[in-house]
Parts: sequence; structure tokens; C-alpha cells
Amino acid sequence: MTFDIIFKKNNVDLDLERFSEIYKPINLKYWKLYRDEKVSKSKLRYGRLKETFDALKIKVEDRVINQLSIDYINYLTEYNYVFEGTIEILEYLKPKYKLHIITNGFKEVQQTKLEKSNIAHYFSTVTSSEAVGVKKPNPKVFNHALKIANITKENGIMIGDNYEADILGALNIGLDAICYNYHNVILEKEIKEIKHLLDLKKYL
Repeated sequence: MTFDIIFKKNNVDLDLERFSEIYKPINLKYWKLYRDEKVSKSKLRYGRLKETFDALKIKVEDRVINQLSIDYINYLTEYNYVFEGTIEILEYLKPKYKLHIITNGFKEVQQTKLEKSNIAHYFSTVTSSEAVGVKKPNPKVFNHALKIANITKENGIMIGDNYEADILGALNIGLDAICYNYHNVILEKEIKEIKHLLDLKKYL
């Protein structure tokens, strides 16, 4: 939806389905580079679009790509999607636990997305990796989040969908973790995993 709007706004004519097919793996690659501190935020925003257009053999001026990258962030928060079972599991967890968020996402986007999805009130703290200066899975992000949440690693558990950034990052500092494995990644047998958010009830 977001890309459809910003492409029309900037007069970029292409097959949206084909764009999405090419863009998704490129986007994942750039997020990994961003986590590994190998590209900047601006390089991520520009590079994932530029590389996709190049792969599609579509000529788009740098000026337009830069505008698209700005428009994407601005429009992204207007169309929020939550996974099936999100509200039900938050209602289940909230009375039992203090809930917190650790995100590698852009700081200017995350809080707005939480508020417009009507789930911000479930969480006591939000730790942005940008504020810490490093990205998950760097231990500094997890330790900072534990500090502002005022809990110890022995009393916390990380629930995340990215095996490298969330699960390994947490386990590496001794923080227990559950992988929301909707990507169907093959995990080591000792890793706790769920395929649906409501399956968290089996663990918590």
C-alpha cells in the first residue's frame, strides 16, 4: 500500500508485484548490513531502492529515489499491520508481566507505529538501538534495555522474530528467548519457538 502511494506520487510507473518480489530480499540484505554497522541509515534507505530499480532495469533519477525514501518513511506509519493474535496475546500478557520493546527500527517511525496500531499502552519502555548507538544483536542494546526496564536478565525473556538479532543476541548475554518463527527458519532444537503469537501461552 505504501509503495503504491509513493510511486504514484512521484510518477514512477512499474509492476508493483514484481517490484515487491525483488525488493524484499534486497531490503532484508540491507537491514542485515545496517545491524552489522556496515551501512548508515541513509544508505539503507537509498540503497535498497536503487538496487531494486537496477535489478528491474528501471531508470530512476537519484533525486527521485531520495524523495521516495523520504516519502516511504512519512507514509509508512499510515498503514499499520499487526499479526493475527496480537491484541489477544497482549491482553493475556499485560496483567502478568511488564512488557518492553527493543527495536532496530528507525526511532522516528517506531513510536508512531505503536500509537497508530493502538498498542503503545501495553509497553512500559521502548529501547531504540539508534539511541544506544549500536544495533541488535550487540549486547549493549540488550543491557541498556534491561537497565531502563529495571530488571535483571534472569527475570526477563526476549520474544523476537529475527533469529540473529533477537534470539542469538539475547541468548549471548544470558537472557532467555522465544523465537516467533513465522519465517520458518530452521532453528537448533534447543531454541524455544512458536509459529503463532497465541502459542506464547505454552511458555508464559
